[in-house]
Amino acid sequence: MALTEARKAELTEKIEARERLTRRDGEDLYDSDDLAWLGGLAHGLRTEKNGDTVFFNVNRHLNLTNVCAASCAYCSFQRKPGQKDAYTMRVEEAVEKALAMKDDGLTELHIVNGLHPTLPWKYYPRVLRELKAALPDVALKCFTATEIHYFEEISGLSADEVLDELIDAGLESLTGGGAEIFDWDVRKQIVDHNTHWEDWSRIHRLAHSKGLRTPATMLYGHIEEPRHRVDHVLRLRELQDETGGFQVFIPLRFHNDNNRLSHLPMAQPADVLKTFAVSRLMLDNFPHVKVFWVMHGLSTSQLALNYGADDMDGSVVEYKITHDADGYGTPDKLTRDDLLNLIRDAGFQPKERNTRYEIIRTYDGPVSLAQRRAAPQAVWA
Repeated sequence: MALTEARKAELTEKIEARERLTRRDGEDLYDSDDLAWLGGLAHGLRTEKNGDTVFFNVNRHLNLTNVCAASCAYCSFQRKPGQKDAYTMRVEEAVEKALAMKDDGLTELHIVNGLHPTLPWKYYPRVLRELKAALPDVALKCFTATEIHYFEEISGLSADEVLDELIDAGLESLTGGGAEIFDWDVRKQIVDHNTHWEDWSRIHRLAHSKGLRTPATMLYGHIEEPRHRVDHVLRLRELQDETGGFQVFIPLRFHNDNNRLSHLPMAQPADVLKTFAVSRLMLDNFPHVKVFWVMHGLSTSQLALNYGADDMDGSVVEYKITHDADGYGTPDKLTRDDLLNLIRDAGFQPKERNTRYEIIRTYDGPVSLAQRRAAPQAVWA
C-alpha cells in the first residue's frame, strides 16, 4: 500500500529531527515507491556522517577452499569433496596469490571459505601466520561467524579460545558474512548450517570485546520480505548499541544462477536503492554503509552512493562466491585508478582507507561538469 502524503511528512520530520526509527517506520519506508524522497533522506544522513567522501581500499579476496559440509539454498560457491571443480589451497599457494598484489599497494586480505569437512583446525591459524609473515603490513580480515562457530566444533575449543589463537596469528577483523537474513522463518528455508542469530551475535559480541571491529551483512532479494529486512537491521542496531563494534553495514544482493533459488528473479535497481536508503536510515549508529560493487554492478553501485552508501569496497580480485554464481558481467578486479574514476564520476571525493577506516590518502575530487563535457567519458557497464 502506498504511503499517504501525511505519513511521508511525518517520517520526513522524524528523520530530519534525527529521531530513532521504529519497526513500523522501517516497514512504511519500504512501502514507498518515491525513490527520490527516500534517496534524499538517506543522502542527508550519509552526508551528515561522511560528507562527500567515498571510501575504498585496495584489497584481495582469497577463498582458500570451496569444499563445504553445508548446502545452503542461495549458495553457488560450495562444492562437495571429489567434485571436479572442488579445490583447497595449500598454504604456500595462498601466500603466492597474496604476494602477487604486493606491488599494488595491497592493504587488506579478505578470506572466506567453505566449511571443509576434513581440513584440520590448525590449518587456519597456520595460513594466517604465513600470510602475516609474507605481508606484515597487510590486514587480515578473515572468516565469517559461521566459520568461527564451525572452528569451535572441529577444534573442541570455545569461540573465545578460537579467536585468541587467530588474533595471535594475525587476525584483525572478522568478515560480516553468514548473516543472510536472521528471521528464523526465512532462515530455515535457505540456510543449511547451525549458525543462526544467537551464535552469529555471540561471536561478533565476543570479537568486539577483544577489540576487533567488524562488518555486518544482509543477503536480500530472495524469499524474504521487506519486514524481514527491517527485523534484520533492528537486531544489528541493538547489538551495535551494546558493543559499538560494527564499522560498516553491507547489503548483499542475492544472485540467482547455479543454486536452488535460481527460479527467483534478482532484485532490480529500484529495490536495491530502496534497500540501501532504508538501511542507512534505520542504522543510525553505524558509521558506514558499503556498496559491494561485485554484487550490484558498477552503475547501480554509483547510484547507491546517493542512497546512503559511502564506501565502494575495493579492488577485490577474483570474488568466487559471486562469480561462481553467474555470468553477471562485473569484472574480477578494479584497479585503484578504476575506483578513483568511478567515485569521481559519481560526483564524490575518493579517500583510500585501511581496514579500520583510517584514511591512508585523500585524492582529488570530481572534475566540474564543464570539464567532463569537454572530453569523451568512460561508460561503465
